[in-house]
Amino acid sequence: EVQLVESGGGLVQAGGSLRLSCAASGFTFDDYAIGWFRQAPGKEREGLSCIGRNDDGTYYADSLKGRFTISMANAKKTVYLQMNSLKPEDTAVYYCAAVRESYPYYYCSGYGPERVSTWGSWGQGTQVTVSS
Repeated sequence: EVQLVESGGGLVQAGGSLRLSCAASGFTFDDYAIGWFRQAPGKEREGLSCIGRNDDGTYYADSLKGRFTISMANAKKTVYLQMNSLKPEDTAVYYCAAVRESYPYYYCSGYGPERVSTWGSWGQGTQVTVSS
């Protein structure tokens, strides 16, 4: 069973930074792409970034403009999202999700993080609040 647990959210002032973690268990980590998403109150879930299976490429939503960085620690089965220059509009619940990739279905490189419906397994989310 795929299990994903997010952590690292909290309250931060505008301009500050946070690093979110997504700890994975219950599946063959190297076979899955991992993505980060967020959902603000009253808005649809938004794809932010993803990393392909076996750390094969990273992809970002154009709206992030280089403020966020995704990375993976394979030995720890953990994916991180480093968020810098945070803005009040970044306030949301942040989720990580996983999707199994195998030839020829490489969802992260093929669609990026924006195609939210592609991602089948989700964590419970962590709240990020950015004060002005």
